[in-house]
Amino acid sequence: MTRVLHVITGLEHGGAERQLALLLRHLPAVSAAAVSCEVATLTRTGTLGAQIRSTGVPVHEIGMRGNRDVAALPRLARLIRRGRYDVVHTHLYRACVYGRVAARMAGTPRVIATEHSLGDGHIEGRATTRAVRELYRATERLGSATVAVSPTVAARLRGWGVPPGRIVTIPNGIDASAFAFDAARRASTRRRLGILPDEPVVGAVGRLVPTKRFDLLIEAIAPLDGVRLLLVGAGPERGRLERLTRDLGASGRVIFAGGTSDVAGVLAAMDALAAPSVQESFGLGVLEALAAGLPVRYTTCPALDDRPPGEAPHARRLPTDAPAWSAEIERVAKGPRDRTPVPPVVGHYAITEQAAKLARLYEHGLRPLSGTDQTTSTDQATSTDQATSTDQATSTDQATSTAQRPRERVHDAAT
Repeated sequence: MTRVLHVITGLEHGGAERQLALLLRHLPAVSAAAVSCEVATLTRTGTLGAQIRSTGVPVHEIGMRGNRDVAALPRLARLIRRGRYDVVHTHLYRACVYGRVAARMAGTPRVIATEHSLGDGHIEGRATTRAVRELYRATERLGSATVAVSPTVAARLRGWGVPPGRIVTIPNGIDASAFAFDAARRASTRRRLGILPDEPVVGAVGRLVPTKRFDLLIEAIAPLDGVRLLLVGAGPERGRLERLTRDLGASGRVIFAGGTSDVAGVLAAMDALAAPSVQESFGLGVLEALAAGLPVRYTTCPALDDRPPGEAPHARRLPTDAPAWSAEIERVAKGPRDRTPVPPVVGHYAITEQAAKLARLYEHGLRPLSGTDQTTSTDQATSTDQATSTDQATSTDQATSTAQRPRERVHDAAT
């Protein structure tokens, strides 16, 4: 039995959070040696955390009051020490910083971090300042391995100075069956959102932040009569986007649905998915839309761009140009609304395969993983024993000192 504690910043609705919930359902079933999981959330349990807890997975709330609450570190370390976990697996920037330090303070033998949201010049919607990069690199050395969710992210990690031998690429996974089209679900979701049965709807799913470029979609939809835009997600840009919608006279045609746990339902309500984001680490929303049988228009999606051409015939790339998006949305809205077949690219990211790769990483560390895209050759791969011995050269006192560097540095970076 391998006992794993997943540490994540929070458990509200988001791509990394939903990916963790999916992994928790599949990890116990894919490993030759049983995997038992628990979750620690630095901040609130949230709606998703309550759902995870209802499945029988223990969820621990650390009670971090804000980015500057360094007192959360010993609380997390005590939880890890009491739990005597075999593996601590961290997710998202703040949890990776605090979680790796706490795990080393507690003497956890293997510490894995998944990098979900490292963009080019930003991480989780925030600028990657020098302080952010330095703190990340300092705490990364305390871990055993860093998982990149795409080759694109692996390259960014190398650019930050993370040694290639400590990086392994394990993509996000998808359960395609969960997004299979359901006509009754489409009808009920449309009724709930005030959308008529025959209205053409183009949708977008994601956090409302500048890099998602939902402003471009509003500009593209404004001159089109008879087409509605469904924006699903929450975030700091909502107020600005609502003002833009009013200024362009499109208030009656843009629906701000907020965050949801029913992504399959909102996808069923759509006739096409638009993803104009200029910064993505993977592009899970695009895969989910393809699994739902939707035509997809996108600008950046490593999940597609890192695969051979032709694996997603109903996905088309568009430039960051509002008139081009407007013309394409109008063309798609006037076209047939039949669901498209699930393309081969979706099968490549099956959750069972990705969960199995993680389970092997938990058990064997960075020894060559069958079926896993690694960033280095087999000869360059660092074994678990080597990684662990190197990491353990850093004593608990050193780990503690990393966490106790000048507070202004932690305050600026751990956001």
